[in-house]
Amino acid sequence: MARADALRSRVDAWVRHAPRPGVRYPEVLVVDDPSVPAWRRVMLGVGGALLGLATYMVLAPLVAFAIIRASWSLAGSPGDVMSYTAQAASFGLPAGMVATHLALATLIPISFALVLFVHRFHPRWLTSVQPGFRWRYALVTGGASLLVFGGVWVVSRIGEPWVVAPEPAFWGYVVAILLTAPLQAAAEEYFFRGYLMQAIHTTAPTSPWFAVVGSSAVFALLHSGNSQALIYAFAFGLIAGWLAMRTGGLEAGIALHVVNNLLTFGYAALSGTMVETFSDRQATWASLAWAVGGFAASAAVALWIARRMRLATTTPGARFGAPAAV
Repeated sequence: MARADALRSRVDAWVRHAPRPGVRYPEVLVVDDPSVPAWRRVMLGVGGALLGLATYMVLAPLVAFAIIRASWSLAGSPGDVMSYTAQAASFGLPAGMVATHLALATLIPISFALVLFVHRFHPRWLTSVQPGFRWRYALVTGGASLLVFGGVWVVSRIGEPWVVAPEPAFWGYVVAILLTAPLQAAAEEYFFRGYLMQAIHTTAPTSPWFAVVGSSAVFALLHSGNSQALIYAFAFGLIAGWLAMRTGGLEAGIALHVVNNLLTFGYAALSGTMVETFSDRQATWASLAWAVGGFAASAAVALWIARRMRLATTTPGARFGAPAAV
């Protein structure tokens, strides 16, 4: 308890700003201090985004290599470490999935650190306008997304064979998927639909749609594959960004992202196609249409749930937790 209180005190010591009352999620990091010139807002937004990406590019490979090397040692050092690393990196081993997902998970502390140390806001505003994580809404939306998106995915496979040929390390993959795939999904949402979207809006605080489209474009450009695969990533970014704006937080986007990962990797482990699923970054127009349709239907249900639960979609009507500027 004492350590938790000390940590909270250290975090609070860095906080200098609070969101303006009654603003939507993308607008949270905008500072209404007239003494802060426009060029500084632009530098903070662009500089923070570049710093976050640069930090990730340095940190993620180190985390992934450390996990794979530890796995190789625990497995009794089978063969040479480079061959083991190559096999793991292609998801040929559960350790490779764990390493990749936990490397991506570094985007969560990176995003929190940027909000706190660059923008001087409390990191809790990165999750929602409440602020904080709305667990009940996330769980309900996750269950609904599993039914809706899962149903669309099953329908989309009509006429295709269902293959049951589990991976040799099937249960290892199951554990890796359940424990680390949600972290990977949350990490991408926290950085791209969270920090990046809010930071982009600080550079041009007009329509939040500029931030939604901008963050979605960056998200798509950092993916690989054919044109349909890039459109797939861009469309998902738009839908998840729209959800963050309309529901006031990241929970719905995280839930949908987690469901997509669980279905994709779960069936890959069950059908013995994990390496092919990870390596094949191509998409067809038909698979694109089905996926976007599933995302859109799940988003509509998530928004309906948010309205039924009367979630806050704007920041509180009074200053919350910190003065406007110091």
